[in-house]
Amino acid sequence: MVERKIVNVGLVQMSCSENPAENMKKALRGIHDAAVKGANIICLQELFRSLYFCIKEEYAAFRLAEPIPGDSTKQFQSLAKELGVVIIAPLFEKRAEGVYHNSAAIIDADGSFLGKYRKMHIPDDPSFYEKFYFTPGDLGFKTWKTKFGNIGVLICWDQWYPEAARLTALSGAEILFYPTAIGWAEDEEAKARENQFQAWQTIQRSHAIANGIPVVSVNRVGKEGNLKFWGASFVANTLGEVLFQSSHDKEETSVVEIDLNRSNTTRTHWPFLRDRRIDAYGGLSNRLLDDH
Repeated sequence: MVERKIVNVGLVQMSCSENPAENMKKALRGIHDAAVKGANIICLQELFRSLYFCIKEEYAAFRLAEPIPGDSTKQFQSLAKELGVVIIAPLFEKRAEGVYHNSAAIIDADGSFLGKYRKMHIPDDPSFYEKFYFTPGDLGFKTWKTKFGNIGVLICWDQWYPEAARLTALSGAEILFYPTAIGWAEDEEAKARENQFQAWQTIQRSHAIANGIPVVSVNRVGKEGNLKFWGASFVANTLGEVLFQSSHDKEETSVVEIDLNRSNTTRTHWPFLRDRRIDAYGGLSNRLLDDH
């Protein structure tokens, strides 16, 4: 029998206010609560320090950006060291004057700053005007070796792209985290809302299945502008089974047990990585393929 390798993941699902200091305080409290419940790796939601400002195109929002590493990162480093936990902290990064990224800082359990991920896929849709704010990521798809395992981090819109999940898995990720900010428009019908939610969860569960690794998705809650963020942060195992799902409308700090050694069993029985035709996928680097 294969020995279990247990890691407890913490999901901090929050609503946000216009006050970054209040949001930061709430996030730090959520991390502390998750650690008390036994979490080893704790993930916050996308852009947790503010309201989801991408609902509109407003220059004033750029004042929310900060360097990584910077003041927020230092606070998380101190807390990670105090609690002995790994922290994934999504932040609005100011890289230079006029160059901003939607990023996440990865901090190990000893408080060391391991690096950052910059969101690669940037949406531009009604109420999600992210191309106005964010430069596409240029650090690629990466994995960080932490005290509790190798983790991959992607952000929100990245979750719709199997290429991103695959490349992160191929880089050695044992768990794939998706900090997220996604919601329903207030005028959408109930059936449309349900279809959107099911599609969102299904595509991420499919990444878990196709790559044989667990997926952790952390969303926000609350009404902001014309959006109602649908929460439902969840964890799926290597077969895509939903091990846990939080509510659609409540702030919750949750801890879920994951057995990292299940990946070996899953990949042995479903050897998708073995059977990949890497000699035949050159067309993926093209926008479209010619018909002839």
